[in-house]
Amino acid sequence: MSTTDNLKDAFAGESQANRKYLAFAKKAEEEGYTQVAKLFKAAAESETIHALEHLRVLGQVSSTTDNLKAAIEGETYEFEQMYPGFIDEAEKEGNKAASRSFQNANAVEEIHAEYFKRALAELGNNGAVDYYVCPVCGNVVEDSAPDFCPICHTLGSKFTLVG
Repeated sequence: MSTTDNLKDAFAGESQANRKYLAFAKKAEEEGYTQVAKLFKAAAESETIHALEHLRVLGQVSSTTDNLKAAIEGETYEFEQMYPGFIDEAEKEGNKAASRSFQNANAVEEIHAEYFKRALAELGNNGAVDYYVCPVCGNVVEDSAPDFCPICHTLGSKFTLVG
């Protein structure tokens, strides 16, 4: 393996550790272990710092124009190629929970791609827009939360305003 391969692997590992530790923190909070939750959150932030440094060293953070193009490419790959295969496999295996998880993500990735395309087309003239995120499927909506998520039907009152 090369140093570049190692940096890519390290970025993936640190990114996954961040998300895992945030999930662990949420569970610790639910169980009343606030101090343990703080520790998991601190470790998650540390892992983010490591991941961002590896990504920087890889040269994968560029201009906003190039970053939007990369985001469009990545999101499009996910909803056109990656998730459809994952959904098929989960359905063949009869894993309904995985299939639902993949279907939700697939629908949301297409929305992300469209938002990134519009942001690129309007770059420099982007108006102020609020974004709300569904806590169940990750759907992103603009301006205000809907009454119900159009993807997973979660109550809009549960959406989080991203600021």
